[in-house]
Amino acid sequence: MAESILTPSRTEVELTRRQRLRAVMASTIGSTIEWYDFNLYGLAAAVYLGKLFFPTRDPVVGTLAALGTLGVGYVARPIGAGLFGHFGDRIGRKATLIVTLVLMGLSTFFIGLLPTHERIGTAAPILLILLRVCQGLAVSGEWGGALVLTAEWSSVRRRGFFSAWPVLGVPAGAALAVLALQISTALLGQDSYWGWRLPFLISLVLVVVGVYIRLGVLDTPVFAKLLEERRIERLPVLSLLRHDFDRVVVLVLALAGVLTIGIIQSSFALTYTIDYLHLPRGRMFTFQLIAAIVGIFAFLFFGWLSDRIGRKRMFGIGVVALALFAFPYWIMLDSRQTLLVLLAFVLELSIGGMMQGPFGAIAAEAFTGRRRYSGATLSYQLGAVIFGGPAPVIALALLNTYHSTVPIAVYVLIASFISFIAFLLIKERSRQDLSIEYDDLDRVGVPRAISPV
Repeated sequence: MAESILTPSRTEVELTRRQRLRAVMASTIGSTIEWYDFNLYGLAAAVYLGKLFFPTRDPVVGTLAALGTLGVGYVARPIGAGLFGHFGDRIGRKATLIVTLVLMGLSTFFIGLLPTHERIGTAAPILLILLRVCQGLAVSGEWGGALVLTAEWSSVRRRGFFSAWPVLGVPAGAALAVLALQISTALLGQDSYWGWRLPFLISLVLVVVGVYIRLGVLDTPVFAKLLEERRIERLPVLSLLRHDFDRVVVLVLALAGVLTIGIIQSSFALTYTIDYLHLPRGRMFTFQLIAAIVGIFAFLFFGWLSDRIGRKRMFGIGVVALALFAFPYWIMLDSRQTLLVLLAFVLELSIGGMMQGPFGAIAAEAFTGRRRYSGATLSYQLGAVIFGGPAPVIALALLNTYHSTVPIAVYVLIASFISFIAFLLIKERSRQDLSIEYDDLDRVGVPRAISPV
């Protein structure tokens, strides 16, 4: 009798398996939609939005202003992380993720309808910035929540692989954004009124699909257990900063390298190759698409590999590879040779996959269940605003000041070094049971780690 109580029934096992697959699918599709919206803005800012919303006599200044709005979205992300992290740990992972998806979809849809500076004057850039802020708030709650939902439904042995699925929403969303913008501008014309707007309007349809899928997912067993035991934090973000601030800092610094070069490639590299190297616009968008598709497989592969060799080792290999590639990346772009430029795009995103693939599991495993949504979300979004948001503006400023990509390579190398220092402080938790609160482990005699994460 005791054995039958302790051993899950076949029905329970099957329910868990179905919910695990649904959680992975819902997180991945929702994350892809969110990053489609977010990356679509970056692509449009690099090519279209400068002259339409920030018109000046100098096109470089207009582009710089448009790229600067990317940073506005990043500034909003820590605020959104705190807000949605609070609700994710208070009311549940599922409900919070539905709200973030709806907010992102509506914000993107309204950008597609927004009149330009020529029609409504200074109101146009102001409204654009406000909608970009809403995008930043939405995506901030999405990334951490999606990986927490997936990680908490995953088995210990395959957590790295499953947690990589929502993270691959980054390259998958980028691929869809590039593809949608290419098809739309090819059919309607690059300079047509609706050419760049149509991909933004399509977002509303994608959101309806994403919400429908997420409604079919149950909240995680970890959160259900916390509810049952009445262990929900009243103010999870404040509790996080009080008990786990050191872990947050380490994860933020660990992201320095990959977020810096990742955002540079997704936005600034297009501006550089098209406007400065005078390479064909259509070809550069195609290269971005190919790189994003390769990145999807890279994220999954390196997430899977982290289950075999450990998260920390896999992440560390990626940090070293990123540092070694800091100068070759720009040399390959500056060559203007078709194959070398394509290879630069592909290798950069693949190297990013070495870090991003396992990082989903790293972020989920770093924090106890009561503060997991807040911890994972706030860590990533603080890293995004500190290292990701300013990256394209800094890169463009360095290029205009020194007329060389060497300072940009040095900038990426410094960011990689910061990541390496943080990597040394990461604690390996690949075999951690996420249903057990970490302070419970302390009470039964398992020593608390000296290292922050």
